[in-house]
Amino acid sequence: MSSVKRFIAGVTCPRCAQMDRIRAWEQNGIRYRECVSCDFFEQLPIEEENSAELTTRVNQLRDDQKRQDVQPVRILDPKR
Repeated sequence: MSSVKRFIAGVTCPRCAQMDRIRAWEQNGIRYRECVSCDFFEQLPIEEENSAELTTRVNQLRDDQKRQDVQPVRILDPKR
């Protein structure tokens, strides 16, 4: 089972620094990349993507932040 090798636009080869020379393909659960200008070759396992969002400080509130009540602010006139 082979798949189509496709060039990746705008990518620079990490070995020869030539732009637009990297082509990539996937086969049997492994992602491959190679440069057509030099002998650079890399293979990476394809990780299963988890649909759940990672917990970060931005998307999760702490317990004390959840309990805070919202209170209106009164602006005082300093001339009075």
